[in-house]
Amino acid sequence: MIELYPLVHLPTVITALKTVTLVLGAMITFFSYKAFRRTGARPLGLLALGFAVVTLGSLLAGVFDLGLSLPREYAIIAETGLTALGFGVIVYSLYAR
Repeated sequence: MIELYPLVHLPTVITALKTVTLVLGAMITFFSYKAFRRTGARPLGLLALGFAVVTLGSLLAGVFDLGLSLPREYAIIAETGLTALGFGVIVYSLYAR
């Protein structure tokens, strides 16, 4: 395994990637919600909710890990749990009628 830590400041990389994820997730959530408001289609509302939950998971992981300095395991549990829940809502939105 290649050791990158001496070459790269990992908290900076994590913060940058979490920021990109947060911005893109917020944009997807916004446009999905906007489409839901325009059409009134319940599946689009669920799609927006699913992406919001996934995005929240990423945000909380960053806050737990870098902001609150909690053990990394808490960040991983928060992100993984909310990602799984969000993807479950997204899958349901694709099957909802």
